[in-house]
Amino acid sequence: MLHEERRDAVLSLTFLGREQMRALNARWKGVDQPTDVLAFPLAGPNGSLSGDVYICPWVAAREARSREIPLAQELRRLVVHGVLHVLGYDHPEGERRTASAMWRRQERYLRSFR
Repeated sequence: MLHEERRDAVLSLTFLGREQMRALNARWKGVDQPTDVLAFPLAGPNGSLSGDVYICPWVAAREARSREIPLAQELRRLVVHGVLHVLGYDHPEGERRTASAMWRRQERYLRSFR
């Protein structure tokens, strides 16, 4: 995916339990509940790009069940979603989220993994 974006980045991927994710979400987003993914882009030395992506499998499992998709598919979506945020992409909240350019890009990458 980074190759397709023509970008280099150093990324960390961390899986958190729901209480750890709730605390992280409360601290950084002001929302006192667990969320599926949080991403933090970081400026590295000499303008290089790095970032941290945090995923909560507990929330991902609930979302996968509600959408009737395998958990592995939802986890892949969250990894791609988080990486795109680190690269600077964003989307609106709410129902318009899935119509955004970022969401379409994400889904295109996910189709290429199959």
